[in-house]
Amino acid sequence: MTFILRPTNDPQSAAKAKAGAAKSEFGDLPEWNLDDLYPGMESEAFKKDFDSAVPHCEVFSTNYKGRLEELATDHPDGLANAIIDYEKLEDRLGRVISYAGLIYAGDSSDPVRAKFYGDVQERLTSAGSHLLFFPLELNRIDTGVIQQAMAKSKQLAHYRPWIEDLQLDKPHQLEDRIEQLFLEKSATGRGAFNRLFDETMASLRFKVNGDEIAIEPTLNLLQDKNPKLRKAASDALAVTFKENLRLFTLITNTLAKDKQISDQWRGFEDVADSRHLANRVEREVVDALVTAVRDAFPRLSHRYYAMKAKWLGMEQLNHWDRNAPLPTGSQRSIGWDQARKTVLDAYSGFAPEMADIAARFFDHNWIDAPVRHGKSPGAFAHPTVPSAHPYVLLNYQGKPRDVMTLAHELGHGVHQVLAAEQGALMASTPLTLAETASVFGEMLTFRSLLDAAKTPQERKTMLAAKVEDMINTVVRQIAFYMFERKVHEERRNGELTSDQINELWMSVQAESLGPAVKFGPGYETFWTYIPHFIHSPFYVYAYAFGDCLVNSLYAVYQNSEEGFQQKYFDMLRAGGTKHHSELLAPFGLDASDPTFWSKGLAVIEGLIDELEEADAAQS
Repeated sequence: MTFILRPTNDPQSAAKAKAGAAKSEFGDLPEWNLDDLYPGMESEAFKKDFDSAVPHCEVFSTNYKGRLEELATDHPDGLANAIIDYEKLEDRLGRVISYAGLIYAGDSSDPVRAKFYGDVQERLTSAGSHLLFFPLELNRIDTGVIQQAMAKSKQLAHYRPWIEDLQLDKPHQLEDRIEQLFLEKSATGRGAFNRLFDETMASLRFKVNGDEIAIEPTLNLLQDKNPKLRKAASDALAVTFKENLRLFTLITNTLAKDKQISDQWRGFEDVADSRHLANRVEREVVDALVTAVRDAFPRLSHRYYAMKAKWLGMEQLNHWDRNAPLPTGSQRSIGWDQARKTVLDAYSGFAPEMADIAARFFDHNWIDAPVRHGKSPGAFAHPTVPSAHPYVLLNYQGKPRDVMTLAHELGHGVHQVLAAEQGALMASTPLTLAETASVFGEMLTFRSLLDAAKTPQERKTMLAAKVEDMINTVVRQIAFYMFERKVHEERRNGELTSDQINELWMSVQAESLGPAVKFGPGYETFWTYIPHFIHSPFYVYAYAFGDCLVNSLYAVYQNSEEGFQQKYFDMLRAGGTKHHSELLAPFGLDASDPTFWSKGLAVIEGLIDELEEADAAQS
């Protein structure tokens, strides 16, 4: 039995439904099959793992709490066995929360699913409180003792990357009882406000020309060829965002304060330092990236949007025209089968193994593609746990950007499949490197399509679309990071009003997008719908990191002899076992080099140069 994620008030009926495909104008869009996690919310397999979560963690705590230093000193293999047991529990608990999260993402407006997700979160928070001692106690063991233990035990040495990575958190680790309090209070604090945001956003409706539609199709209308429809969608977004502005302001203030409290207790100096630590990237590297992109605003976004305004016959682009299609661009919808073929062919051209892994997502219903009421907006690839496999969520609407999104998320999926062999403790990749495979997948697809362009005009249209995607990935995400910094820094001085947050948003938008974009009334509230600000503060710079890195990586690929593909797969298989400097060294790349980011940005600048040359040739 499998799930078909449609609204239901009866978990039993949902559990009996079959996953498959939804009919649409784009063909049969796949709906994911979650059986590989659990066959249903009421299934015996789920109940067994859910009910045993706390007892199993209590047994683990009884067996090992207070004994880790003794094991490290006298029985290194015993410490290795403790880590193995811990890893098994992490995988089992990860399976439970992954399943609940995917069920919830399918329709967060459904009260049955919302309760299910909330109950799972609470149970796993309780279970996790019994495991919390383990990394904390492990980190209190003298480094020399741990090193000697790893030298004596091959089993323990296998976990060296995880142990040494764990020690990076040591300076910010708190006393066990405080850590437990932070964990247990997260369900009614940060976690509760995250859920409030998700459920609110899923329930919002936007009135466009008399029709009330959800956020995803409304945002999609900003890419429509009809300027009146684009404006109507933008106006609808502005109206609904303004009606809910007080709530989003409260959520933002609360989460920023929550993070400030945590940062103060843990001793983080800068508002983004905790994210840098989680990403295993130095603050100086991120600062160099931000500075390089900010300095490039005039050469990238300002210049491109001035060109686009001219193409659309305007002196300035209205903010709702920023992602408008070119007048000469094709407006045909792209069917699902064609999207699949496009991405798999591009992947196969790079390496058949990459296409083979990506094909599993289509063949086994690991993708949920249709737009549905209550479904999470946007797209993601969820790694779940190594004992299962990833799942991809899309909101496919037949646009060229949707094909690129498919390529992006499948890049994540391939990465997650390959990294899974590292196990539950070491498969996870820092966000900065997690975006590498996804953006590389996009680049492969784009280059494949560009090579197949039949006319200069078709090539120009594709180049413009890619430049816009790169600007959205690099310029816009760094602008988001700048906005977040302003919000979190100002929040340290007291609660922010809606007007203050709006002003901060507009200041970075004006700087990043430039004088060729005119901001109409209502745009000041468009910060409200960005989920990354809520779920993962300062996540956004990882996109720019990945894009610039891939630009450099792709240049190496184009100029390399045989062997690049193997190095690439080795990098993905490493998961979280290596620092970015180790992973990039085989390609001759170094993200700590100040000129590294300039090289990546030069690729975008070169595409804009090519567009200018195409304009000149046509005039």
